[in-house]
Amino acid sequence: MCIVVMWMTRDAMSNLSFLRARNRAGFVSGGQKAIVDQSPWQTAQALAALAVSAEEREYAREAQRLADHDVDQAFASALREASMRRPVLSADAQAISERIKELEQLVKVEQARVDSLTAAAGKGSATGGNQNSATLGSDDLDVAKAQLGLDQDELTDVRQELARAIHDDRPAIQQELAAREAAMSKYDAQMRDGGQVAVLSAGQDSTLATRLRAYFAQNNRHGLLQQAIALTNADIKKLTDKHNAALTQASATQNNEAGPDNSARIATLKQKSNERQLVSIYNDRIQTEQELVAVYAKWANQVILQHRIVLHLMMQSVAWIAVILICVILCNALVRRLMDRPGLDGRRMRTLRALAQLGVQLLGLALILLVLFGAPREVSTVIGLTTAGLTVALQAFILAFIGWFILMGKHGIRVGDWVEINGVGGEVTEIGLFRTTLLETGNWTDQGHPTGRRVAFMNNFAITGQYFNFSTAGQWMWDEFAISAPASADTYAMVDEIHKGVTEETEKDVRMAEAEWKHSSRQDGLRQFSAAPSVSLRPSAAGVDLVVRYVTRASERFEMRNRLYKRVMDVFHRPALQGAMQEG
Repeated sequence: MCIVVMWMTRDAMSNLSFLRARNRAGFVSGGQKAIVDQSPWQTAQALAALAVSAEEREYAREAQRLADHDVDQAFASALREASMRRPVLSADAQAISERIKELEQLVKVEQARVDSLTAAAGKGSATGGNQNSATLGSDDLDVAKAQLGLDQDELTDVRQELARAIHDDRPAIQQELAAREAAMSKYDAQMRDGGQVAVLSAGQDSTLATRLRAYFAQNNRHGLLQQAIALTNADIKKLTDKHNAALTQASATQNNEAGPDNSARIATLKQKSNERQLVSIYNDRIQTEQELVAVYAKWANQVILQHRIVLHLMMQSVAWIAVILICVILCNALVRRLMDRPGLDGRRMRTLRALAQLGVQLLGLALILLVLFGAPREVSTVIGLTTAGLTVALQAFILAFIGWFILMGKHGIRVGDWVEINGVGGEVTEIGLFRTTLLETGNWTDQGHPTGRRVAFMNNFAITGQYFNFSTAGQWMWDEFAISAPASADTYAMVDEIHKGVTEETEKDVRMAEAEWKHSSRQDGLRQFSAAPSVSLRPSAAGVDLVVRYVTRASERFEMRNRLYKRVMDVFHRPALQGAMQEG
């Protein structure tokens, strides 16, 4: 889609180059056909905006001066060429010409009348004559001036009508000249600032990126100057042809003998004078264009000099990058050599070596980025980049520090608590600002003996993960154990005895657990839960398995299990003891 739209709007870019303006040199703003070619000034003005150093701006001012003089001479030659033409008047043009003569005569008469009335009014006011006479004279003067203005306007209109009838370009040329003078009066000398010399101007590009940008800009500027030189040479060729034609015409006119009539002789002399002046104007324009070519050539050479300066600075930046890379390689080799000592701990030295090499590489990368793009100049940008980098790099530490406050809160953990963090259970041995350390005790279905491993967690688990604390009030857990027994007729009676004993041992915990659950479920709108123990039968190869399930506190889990084991053993041994007493 982008390619299609770019293709459809490709003609929009044709207005950006001054070379396009040179191709359309026969047109003025608004698309109207221009009589006088103003392209030298348009080219010089477009190139002046590209000047960078003080030398370039000096050449730009000189090019503008020469181009301005060239265009002025072009207007002069156009006016003389238009005045030298002797058009053949048609019947309509002849009638218009006669009307012009009549109007000119009428304007002279009315001008004389206005002058006489003005003099009479001045003389009457000086002598202090009759007031009525003075008023009447003033009215006549105003009427005469108004009539003179109307006749002058009519004369101007008739002259323009004659110019259109005989295709006289002088009024149009005068209009273009007036428009140009108005534009030049408003044109502000944008090159007043002398700027810096080429070396200092190029030295301001302190980074490799800006130097590359300046390098390609100079390439573009040099290409435009070369094209401007080519176009100016083409103009010189055209002016030379016109000069030779005008010179030939002047020689032919000089060889012609003037007629016996004085008016014809005067017209011939005027014709010779105009032709000689036109030849002189062409000579001046050719010389001006040649000087303009020389100025453009010097400007192009100045751009080439700046090109060499920027290329030298670019090589300096590349050399600095190479030096930084070599230093990084040597520092990495030095770190490896210093860390590879047999008397040091291998694991710690490898870790320290990796950190040192990473630090050296990051430092080298930062220096290369400084050479490429330079240091950020805006304080807000530096602060923003630093804050963003620290936030990304220290994200885990920031979350861990905030998690420490959560762990120290009401529903947190304390040293000595039995907890489960991210699936790892154990006893809390240390709670730091960033880390929590556990002494692992294994799975809660086992005996809970320590495994001997110390497990450390970043405190961000309090925010991004989950943890369970089995040591605080309200932390109840379901525990269970299984017992195998042979199948007999007294199995169900034995199950009832075991259930009765488990109920008696856990009665207090059951009441407390149900009360706490009832209070929580009432607040949250949840259903009621039962904490009553259960004893279930499962068939097995040896007989039956009795699974005892009950609620207890995590901190009292092992004591409760030992008491229940004792009650179950009492149930198992009671029939055997009674049989032994009967036999005795």
